[in-house]
Amino acid sequence: MNAINELSFEAAFEELETIIARLESGELSLDDSVSLFERGRSLSEHCQALLDKAELRVSQLTDDSPA
Repeated sequence: MNAINELSFEAAFEELETIIARLESGELSLDDSVSLFERGRSLSEHCQALLDKAELRVSQLTDDSPA
């Protein structure tokens, strides 16, 4: 698995979707489920941070534009 902070939004989101599907399958052991859940939480937080950063950039660009 890649270091989360090195993943692009798209890569992190794709991995998160895969984790969700695996968790929903119900075929994992409890330990595997907990480990995947932890990775999923970290991926979710990373995705949110990237979205917040992108939103701030867009906001700054639109605020600086002449009307």
